[in-house]
Amino acid sequence: MSRISVRGFAVASATAVTTVGAVVGVASGTPQAADNDFEASAADATLLADIPVGEQAQVQVASLSQQADAQAAAADAAAKKSVEEAARIQAAKDAEAKKKAADEKAEREAEAKAAERASRSDVRAPSSFPQQSSYSVSEVQAIARQMIPGDQFQCFSNIVDHESSWNYRADNPTSDAYGLVQANPGSKMASVASDWQTNPATQIKWGLNYMNDRYGSPCGAWSFWQANNWY
Repeated sequence: MSRISVRGFAVASATAVTTVGAVVGVASGTPQAADNDFEASAADATLLADIPVGEQAQVQVASLSQQADAQAAAADAAAKKSVEEAARIQAAKDAEAKKKAADEKAEREAEAKAAERASRSDVRAPSSFPQQSSYSVSEVQAIARQMIPGDQFQCFSNIVDHESSWNYRADNPTSDAYGLVQANPGSKMASVASDWQTNPATQIKWGLNYMNDRYGSPCGAWSFWQANNWY
């Protein structure tokens, strides 16, 4: 039952009661009281009748507006949650992409280092050079150019210039150092081949291994030599 119908029912009930009271009043000889009650009821009915019928529609519109606001708020919350979820997913994808790129970079660097190490060790073996009874400086240098990586040759050459002036039979009178790179003692070079005293290729191979193992490269050894006048 609507608000208006309830109030109408109340007015009708009050009017009916008042009417009955008026009749009773007349019967009891008090017509004035009955007239007053009847007029009051009529006035109440008139005031209630003045309430606009559209009030019910306004209440319904207000309810619909509240529902619409609630739905809009829910939609906004859902949209916000969707945006946040999309941002989280994108952040995860970005992090994964960065990790993948970093892993790929590390792998490339590792491969490059491995290739560098391989290039350092991938030199011609001393036994691949024909044996000679003696070697000139130019011949020894030619052998070294074939055994030393191109970007490291000058550093290697600088050290040999200072240590032996490219004399593969250089024998230090104050120590046991011997050969192109002045291995001390010279017998260390037997780890490459037993002909270390007479074969410059054997000495070059040993010197290259020593510089790579201790200083990372001939250029690393040369940097140390410049600072200390030995290596």
